[in-house]
Amino acid sequence: MSLDVPAPLLERAERGEIDDADFVEVVRQSLPYAYEVVSRVAGELRSGSEEYADNLVAPPDEVARGQLLRAMASDAIRGGLERHFGVKLAFQNCHRVAAFPLSAVGGETYSTFIGTRAQLLNQSPELRNC
Repeated sequence: MSLDVPAPLLERAERGEIDDADFVEVVRQSLPYAYEVVSRVAGELRSGSEEYADNLVAPPDEVARGQLLRAMASDAIRGGLERHFGVKLAFQNCHRVAAFPLSAVGGETYSTFIGTRAQLLNQSPELRNC
């Protein structure tokens, strides 16, 4: 299970009464490592002068890696985090999460990062099993 949803929130969701803030709080509580990585790269993007900010540090363990993979693989989780932080997320391999300004989507830097060439160049034998 990816998310630990409190019973009252689940009941509200069954009635159709759910908002992004509640959802993102469940993500933060359930997937703390993934939330921290996204929060950090989004903060680095806002405070820096680069076109994007990315995480190049491997997760400390398999639990953390699993959290990150679940967050990036779920359209709902990823989309909720993107809306919460006001960024577009891109993902390569097991840990390379990047935050882009929304205005970068479709641009050269974003397109290069998400392209097949970048994916191939970002491979290494130690990442093969992740």
